[in-house]
Amino acid sequence: MTEKTDVVLIGAGIMSATLGALLRQLQPEWSISLFERLDAAAAESSDPWNNAGTGHSALCELNYSPQNADGSVDVTKAIDINERFQVSRQFWAHAVENGVLGDPSRFINPIPHVSFVHGADDVQYLRKRYEALAGHPLFEGMEYVDTPDEFARRLPLMAKGRDFSDPVALNWTDGGTDIDFGSLTKELLGYLGATGANLAFGHEVRDLDKQRDGSWKIRVRNLRTRQTRTVEAKFVFVGAGGGALPLLQKSGIKEIKGFAGFPVSGQFLRCTNPALIAKHEAKVYGKAAVGAPPMSVPHLDTRVINGKPGLLFGPYAGWTPKFLKDGSNTDLFKSINAGNLAPMLGVGLTEMSLVKYLVSELLKSQSGKVYTMEEFIPRAEGRDWELITAGQRVQIIRRKGVGGVLELGTAVIAAKDGSIAGLLGASPGASTCVTAMLDVLQRCFPREYADWTPRLRQMIPSLGVKLSDDKALFHDVWDWTNKALNLNNANTRKHAGVALTP
Repeated sequence: MTEKTDVVLIGAGIMSATLGALLRQLQPEWSISLFERLDAAAAESSDPWNNAGTGHSALCELNYSPQNADGSVDVTKAIDINERFQVSRQFWAHAVENGVLGDPSRFINPIPHVSFVHGADDVQYLRKRYEALAGHPLFEGMEYVDTPDEFARRLPLMAKGRDFSDPVALNWTDGGTDIDFGSLTKELLGYLGATGANLAFGHEVRDLDKQRDGSWKIRVRNLRTRQTRTVEAKFVFVGAGGGALPLLQKSGIKEIKGFAGFPVSGQFLRCTNPALIAKHEAKVYGKAAVGAPPMSVPHLDTRVINGKPGLLFGPYAGWTPKFLKDGSNTDLFKSINAGNLAPMLGVGLTEMSLVKYLVSELLKSQSGKVYTMEEFIPRAEGRDWELITAGQRVQIIRRKGVGGVLELGTAVIAAKDGSIAGLLGASPGASTCVTAMLDVLQRCFPREYADWTPRLRQMIPSLGVKLSDDKALFHDVWDWTNKALNLNNANTRKHAGVALTP
C-alpha cells in the first residue's frame, strides 16, 4: 500500500527541522513525514562537534569582508549575512515565547566574536574593516583593539608567551553568540513530533519519482528490517546535507543539471584541559593563509554544549569522496554525470590552490597541527588537545560557461512547479536556516505565501525589510530577541552554574 502525506522532509538536520516548524505554524492541518537514515537527529552537519557553531553573523569571519585590490574593504557580504542571521534570531525568539522551543540557554549563549590578525599589513586591513563596519547599525558596539595590554586582558591564553614586537589587532564584539545546532534541531523536531508529524529514523530514501498529478512517489527503506515502503507526497524537501545532491539528481528535475559537489572533510583540535578552557572565552577568527581557500579560516572557538564550556581550534582539512560523514566512498563518483562533468573538470583545472592546500593538510602530522595552532596559542602543548573529525562539507560546483566554478555558500534548488526543493552547500548554512527556508516557502508555495505573510510577520517582524535601512526597527528586534533568548547578561555569562570568565 502507498502511504499519503502532504509534506515529506528528507534528513533530520536543522534545515528540515526549521522548515517543518514553519509549516506547522503556518498550515497546522498539513500532514508531515520526516525520514532520516541515521538513528538520531542532527547527527551529521548539525551535530555541535561537526560544525563551528558560531552563529555566523559576519561579526568575526574575515572571509566575508575581503580586501579589494585598492586596499579598501568590501563589507557587502558581511552585511547580507548579518541581515539573514537576524531573521533566524527573530524566529527563535518567537518560538521560545510561544512554546515551540524551551529554555534558550540549551541552544544559544552569548560569546564575544573576535577577529584577530598580526603583522603590519593585516593590522592596517583590520583597522579599515573596523572603520567600514563600526558605524553600521548591525555592527554597533564593535571595538578596535591594538595594544598588547588590552589584548592580554581580553585574551590571556593567546597572550601568554606572545612576541608583541609583531603587531596585533582585534575587532571585538560582545554581542556574538554560540549556537548548539544539534540541540536546536532536536527541540524543533520534538515540537514536530508532539504536534503529529511522523518522524522515522533509520529510514533511507532510495528513490523519488514524479507522478502525472504532480505528486512524488518516494521509496523508503527501513535499514533495520530491510523492508521498503512507498510514500506519496504533494511536496518534498531534501534537507539531507551532503546527501542532497544525489537525491536531487535522482528526482530528475532539470534545475539540478550542471550542479556537482566537491567534498571536503574537516578536523579540529579539541581541548582536554579544563584550566585552558577556563582561560579563554571568545570565538576568535583569523585570516586564511595565503593561497588557502576561504573555508580554511582558522579559529579558536569557545563552545557551549550541554551546558558545559569547551574549546576547539581548526579547521584542518582532509579529503574523502564521501558526501556524508557516515556516507560511502562511492558518493562522489556516483554523482558524476554528463551534465556536470565539464563543470567538475573546469574547477579541477582552475582551483589548483585548493588542491595544493588539501595535499599540505593531508601531509600534516599531529605535531604539525599543534604548530599551526601556535599562531593563536604561542605556548600550545599537544598533550592538552585531541584530534576530532568534524562533518563533511560538500562545496557547490556550478556550471559557468563551458566550465564550472566552485562556490562557498548555500543554494536552494527548487523545481519550477514548486513540488520539490533542496539545499546544497555549506557555510554560512545553519545560521541562515530561517532565511533559506523562507526562500523555499516563497518559491514553492507562491499562492499560499501571500496568505501566510501576516502570520510570518508576527514571527519575524523585519520580514521584507532590510534592518540595515531601518535602525529603529533593528534596535526594537535586537532588544526583543535579546530578552526572549536570555542574551542580555553578556557580562556575567554563566552556563549551568559555570562562570566562563576567568
